[in-house]
Amino acid sequence: MRVGRRDVMPDKNFRIFATADIGDAAIKRLRERGYEVEAYPNPESPPKSLIIEKVRSGIDGLITTLRDPIDAEIFEAGKGTLRVVAQYAVGFDNINRADANRYRIPFTHTADVLTEATAEFALFALADLARKLWSAEHLVRENKWGYWHPYLPFLGDEVTGKTMGILGTGRIGQAMIKKCIGFDMNILCYEAMGANEKLVADVQQQMDLRYKSGMQRERTSINYVSIEEALSQSDFISIHVPLLREGESDTPTYHLINERTLRTMKPTAYLVNTSRGPVVDEKALAKALKEKWIAGAALDVYENEPLPPDSPLRDPEIEDRCRLYPHFASAARITRLSLDPQRGMAGRCVQALIDVLEQNYGGDVTKMPYVVNKEAFR
Repeated sequence: MRVGRRDVMPDKNFRIFATADIGDAAIKRLRERGYEVEAYPNPESPPKSLIIEKVRSGIDGLITTLRDPIDAEIFEAGKGTLRVVAQYAVGFDNINRADANRYRIPFTHTADVLTEATAEFALFALADLARKLWSAEHLVRENKWGYWHPYLPFLGDEVTGKTMGILGTGRIGQAMIKKCIGFDMNILCYEAMGANEKLVADVQQQMDLRYKSGMQRERTSINYVSIEEALSQSDFISIHVPLLREGESDTPTYHLINERTLRTMKPTAYLVNTSRGPVVDEKALAKALKEKWIAGAALDVYENEPLPPDSPLRDPEIEDRCRLYPHFASAARITRLSLDPQRGMAGRCVQALIDVLEQNYGGDVTKMPYVVNKEAFR
């Protein structure tokens, strides 16, 4: 029985349809293994009818993105032929897990490889917001920079030495914590699943070492607190929780950030969301920015994507305090396109596909590291 992965060529020429071009290197790797690969050529997502048509034609594997609704209609079209859905993303909100399980179709994702890139982006978005980089550049580009003055026309806020609130201390939340240490920040963590005591001990040890060695002037700390304490005491809030709706968890995160929780924050505080759009109530956030309950917000994800033209977040009245990005946090060359499954989304997506189709790990889906819905095969 085969265990682990194998490098020999498959016995069958598998047919694959990708709803997006995931890069030349990834497509080439599949084709070199004898796979017949068709990638949707346009930058926008294909219509669902086209995905159904391709699945119904008898493809073995479907490569998808967060833009593609994958449900019973898709699985029914591929009944008897579709063997795997390989998601090019860490999230899989677009895939109906119950339907996948009912049809016994494994689906995979690309966790881990975008951890550092996403945390890095969250920190940079926070800096853009706090130091008013967007406003400052517009001042120069619009030829309105006519003088140098100690505090006019505006000042930004320092990041170093402030208090960071981390909502969610999974992989990306921990990567964000690691970066905050270098900015001599105090860190308040909220985690619905409970405190990670080892994380606290390890991070505090690093903080203490930096202080004792003279690398930072003041002693800093990390603690787990309630969400109310994190929101009310932090200068910055960075969101790293999964999207969990009512009925899916005892601690749902849908609209976790709402009018009530926004009013809890300091008027000088900033909010950054690189997790899932529906975690934030966008109408409440727009109101909070307009009425200056908080100092600013930076978003890379939205309740509906792309961001609708009539979104309240587009209000010109708040544009100097609201940075809007195009689901861009993982958009770095290595993270998106590397063929190395330990470094790139493309590499991990392709390896996950190969694992299922070529029956690596002895054909045991529950042992395949990138399969999400292992419960359907136990």
